[in-house]
Amino acid sequence: MTAARFSVLFVSTGNVCRSPLAERILGTQLAATFGADAGAFRCESAGTWGHVGASMEPHAAAVLRERGVDPAGFTARELGPNQVLAADLILGATREHREQVRLLDPYAVGRTFSLGEFNRFARWVDPATLPTGDPAGRARVLVDRVAMARTPHPGPGQPEDDIPDPFGAPLHVFRLCAEAIADGLFTLVAHLSPAATAGRHRRSTA
Repeated sequence: MTAARFSVLFVSTGNVCRSPLAERILGTQLAATFGADAGAFRCESAGTWGHVGASMEPHAAAVLRERGVDPAGFTARELGPNQVLAADLILGATREHREQVRLLDPYAVGRTFSLGEFNRFARWVDPATLPTGDPAGRARVLVDRVAMARTPHPGPGQPEDDIPDPFGAPLHVFRLCAEAIADGLFTLVAHLSPAATAGRHRRSTA
């Protein structure tokens, strides 16, 4: 039986700037890291006040193309309880988005973070302690470990955990936003990568 895919849901306000940038950037990073095995993951996004049916903001699409990421086919959605229920990891652009998800579904607290917050606590997790094999299973254990590192009752977080909204700003601000998102996703992808698993195997057989 095929293991269930690991679903990442990104949340921002309008779902036309930050969350679609994160959705497409992570999808591209996972494809580059896992190749054919990237099918173990699903990347989606939604907005707490989503412009339902809207296209991605043109500057966001342009920045993705600059980074070699395809923005085609994106349609904005509004966040709902079914999307939260289906997600294994929920990453808000800001601490406010994290809290809005938790108000929608309090049981999602252990898998809901701001993007910067998740990256910050994921650095405390030794990738060598994560299970090898199924990438989706490894991702689920990583989320559990990050939640434990944060403690069961998350605090207010830190201002630097937030990614500011670039809506209405010039193109260079969108470039900075995309860079901040890519940086925020670095530890997640690095911890899941086959290279991290191979490093563990080398240490165990040395």
